[in-house]
Amino acid sequence: MSIVITGASGHLGRLIIDQFLASGTPPEQIVATGRETGKLADLAGNGVTVRRGDFADPGTLDDAFAGADAMVLVSTTTVGERFDNARNAIDAARRAGVSRIVYTSILNASTAQMTLADAHHRTEEYLRDSGSPFVILRNGWYLENYTDQLPMITEYQALLGSAQDGRVSAAGRRDLAAAAAAVLTQDEHLGATYELGGTPFTLTELAATFSDVLGTHIAYRDMPVADYTATLTGAGLPPEMAAAVADADAGLARGELFTDSDDLVKLLGRPAITAREAIRNAATVGESR
Repeated sequence: MSIVITGASGHLGRLIIDQFLASGTPPEQIVATGRETGKLADLAGNGVTVRRGDFADPGTLDDAFAGADAMVLVSTTTVGERFDNARNAIDAARRAGVSRIVYTSILNASTAQMTLADAHHRTEEYLRDSGSPFVILRNGWYLENYTDQLPMITEYQALLGSAQDGRVSAAGRRDLAAAAAAVLTQDEHLGATYELGGTPFTLTELAATFSDVLGTHIAYRDMPVADYTATLTGAGLPPEMAAAVADADAGLARGELFTDSDDLVKLLGRPAITAREAIRNAATVGESR
């Protein structure tokens, strides 16, 4: 079986490839695609097939997906281009005869009002209508969205957001990557849509967990969406992404990043990483630097 992983130079795409390799999938059966193949040189050195695939340049996708039996379609990060990119990839996969497509969507994509959900919902509908066998993984908010802020949280002794008392079912990227690898090769998942989330928490509760793990008081500071957007922009986030992240927090407040589904645990066959474990791991890595 030839398996294509798109966005292989990104965090999730790379972790999915790691999962396949760790499970014994021969590297020559894995095709890693991305816009900049130079970033995938280490994979090529380990026997993984590397091909250039730019969603915005559909002509590159026919060569990138040639001979593939299955594909994990990792959604792109450019908010305004996400649906068009995914549509190009789905069309190219059909032309290549890909027999199953696993798409990484977002929690509650069919009902959420946040900006990030719109393109995912449209992509899900396009994939269902395409006639291609599929599995949709509605990935929860990444725990790394919080643990990557550890240096700033430690410096300012505060976790910022616009989530009010909403609960978020955040999950670790590595667990979500393991779920993607699990469903790709098992026929019983075809046609399924899974809501993948971890143990839910409010950001006030998360701040308390940061406090416990770090041994210093961390407060959650709730802000109006406009102020949070400005803060993220001031911290260096591109304006479009800053607006999307702050808007996602508004969605979090409405319950759009919450799920009580146990789909993730079922697919993993084990417990998912908790926020406490993720913070502890991030703090340990930070101490070792």
